[in-house]
Amino acid sequence: MEQKKINNCKQLAKELRREIVVSSYGTGKVGVHIGPALSLADFLAVLYGGVMNIDPSNPFKEGRDRFVLSKGHAYTALYSVLSLRGFFSTMEYHENFMTDGGLYPAHPIKQLDKGIECSTGSLGMGLSFAVGKALNAKKKKLDYKTYGDGECNEGSTLEAFVSAVQYKLDNLIVFIDHNGYQQDGMTSEIMNFSFADTLGAIGCKVVEIDGNDTEAIINALENRPINGKPLVIVGHTIKGKGVSFMEGVNSWHHSSMNEDQYKQAMEELK
Repeated sequence: MEQKKINNCKQLAKELRREIVVSSYGTGKVGVHIGPALSLADFLAVLYGGVMNIDPSNPFKEGRDRFVLSKGHAYTALYSVLSLRGFFSTMEYHENFMTDGGLYPAHPIKQLDKGIECSTGSLGMGLSFAVGKALNAKKKKLDYKTYGDGECNEGSTLEAFVSAVQYKLDNLIVFIDHNGYQQDGMTSEIMNFSFADTLGAIGCKVVEIDGNDTEAIINALENRPINGKPLVIVGHTIKGKGVSFMEGVNSWHHSSMNEDQYKQAMEELK
């Protein structure tokens, strides 16, 4: 990727984190899943900042690349990047975010005209849906690629990976946002699991990177082998990345900011 596009991705990541904080604070005292949204920001910035074949003015085009947010609780990251890329206005997003009857509830609902490929939030469903999208492209000989964030809290996710290997879906790219936590604590204490060893053993192409390093993400995507294997990028990230008092603090998995915390977060994200 040329340097200008790399710089654009880095800038989008900064803007995305600010928008995540602004929209989260705008809900008032209603808690949002801000920590897992911030850890995913760099991957979304790379995808929507220069990698994916998308056109906000033509969201239904058959040849578009697909992105599936498997961990639907990172909804603020998805809504924010879609608004920043012009699928809908930031004003519309803020006015309809987590409101009664609003278009942007807590966990996304399928709205293709707004760039949202499927409804997610029930854990384990997203990757299976992404596998179906990638298989559709293979069967119909379409050129699009499917990207997913690879939430791994349910056993059906492993079945989806096995299916992706079985059908040789090298047009499927999965980013595991491995921030070391889930809602109830550290993943190493709840279910200690080696993604690289296990997914590599079943036939995926697996690379491990710093998942908050935009250039590392770009390099992993650009060096993707087309060898009949789905690509799994295990991104080691920091939950709450970009805001010092949230980084690595699991109470920010789902919480709300007071005014002083909001001001500090925005100051740090200048």
